[in-house]
Amino acid sequence: MDNIGTALLTVNCKERNVIIMKILFTICGRKGSKGVKSKNIKTFLGFPLAFYTASFIDLFIKRNNWVDSDIVLNTDSENLIDLFKNKLNMPIEIIERDPELAKDYVPKISVIKNCYDVMVERKKVSYDIVIDLDITSPLRRLRDLQSLIEKKLNSNADVVFSVTSARRNPYFNMVKKGENGYERVIESSFNARQEAPNVFDINGSMYAYSPDFLKSGKGLFDGICDIIEMRDTAVLDIDHENDFELMEVIAKYLYSSDNEYNCIRENINNILLKD
Repeated sequence: MDNIGTALLTVNCKERNVIIMKILFTICGRKGSKGVKSKNIKTFLGFPLAFYTASFIDLFIKRNNWVDSDIVLNTDSENLIDLFKNKLNMPIEIIERDPELAKDYVPKISVIKNCYDVMVERKKVSYDIVIDLDITSPLRRLRDLQSLIEKKLNSNADVVFSVTSARRNPYFNMVKKGENGYERVIESSFNARQEAPNVFDINGSMYAYSPDFLKSGKGLFDGICDIIEMRDTAVLDIDHENDFELMEVIAKYLYSSDNEYNCIRENINNILLKD
């Protein structure tokens, strides 16, 4: 774990001590989408999709007085930059993404590292933790982020990321093409799914990184990884128009039935610039 003592301060808050944690929140979005065109700024149930992530961060900060944070948007999209600058009343730093970091083959962790490097230089501060929140994930609960941070602080993991329970299992009911036909992805003798090891889908919603790990320049799975499990909301990725539409249907139901999700949407009105 990083030497967080350099950035943690103990302050007296009413009748108890509160540990102040310095967090860098990163929001990363590219201009080009291979699936849904301009999905980052596409209207999702009345608001630009990216605003749900901004609202999530804002509400988490408001409800947790132990958080001292910076927020940064890293993108090569002029439209997304314009949207954040001219529509949101939030202190969000902007990093215009270098073309080399906007190419298809560049792993996201390289972009997050760039966010960290730029912000450390720009703000002249050190961070205890770097949290990346996917720009296309409108269905999160504040408790999910709380769990992510707690897991990161209470483990020796270099990175903690969010997952959902997988609907298929490579030990049991997934196949691949082999030399003599189709076969199990992983050879096993399991006859029931319950016998097979638990596997998870990486939903890409949230990642918590150690700054030292980011500085190392290593790949995601080159470090020690841990997970937190989120509720499965059925759609993992918005890669096609029907994914977007299905996500809206699911979100509409969850917003109407579960305030843990709806409070994020409702808070968007509080972060919009007033005319």
